[in-house]
Amino acid sequence: MITKQPEIIDEEQKAENLLVPLDQYLKVGLHIGTKYKSKYMEQFIYKTRPDGLAVLNVQKINDRISVATKFLSRFKPEEIMIACRRENGYRPSRMCAKLTGMNVYAGRYPPGILTNPSLDSFKEVKVLLVSDPWPDKNAIKDAIKAGIPIVALCDTNNESNNVDLVIPCNNKGRKSLALFFYILARDYLKLRGDIKDDSEFKANFEEFSSEE
Repeated sequence: MITKQPEIIDEEQKAENLLVPLDQYLKVGLHIGTKYKSKYMEQFIYKTRPDGLAVLNVQKINDRISVATKFLSRFKPEEIMIACRRENGYRPSRMCAKLTGMNVYAGRYPPGILTNPSLDSFKEVKVLLVSDPWPDKNAIKDAIKAGIPIVALCDTNNESNNVDLVIPCNNKGRKSLALFFYILARDYLKLRGDIKDDSEFKANFEEFSSEE
């Protein structure tokens, strides 16, 4: 059982309506950033640890995930594309797509999928979600050309250029990515009316976080 650290969660203990228990956020390290802090991401940082790692504000992570999920729920699943170049996100993103019906491209993204109708892999979507703006830059370039909004998971070292909605979080860890996509799949289905509550969600966190 994880021990709560007051210096991390004093502010967060006041929060209500967390999407998952606070301990679960902390256990997977969704709030642990990098040693580098971009200017844009500074607003989401709670503190810097003695080892130099930035710690993201859990409440702000939770709030942005909630905002992003509500935004994505306005779109049909076939209108959403998930792009994930990070290997740690392959299984979580594919699980999310399997449960919701969203499109997913896990792996190296070949340019043109969102812009070239002559390709067999072409997808006409209305919004793009990427796991990291840097490795998923080809997908972002396509989305810009297609004129569709971009939602991105951003760590403390990420720049926000060309991103319409930033979700601050650890976008590199396997378990942190698993928790994000678990929450997204569950709450997207609830907001779309496909399930009534958590008890009807046909998956658990372990199915998102287990090794491929």
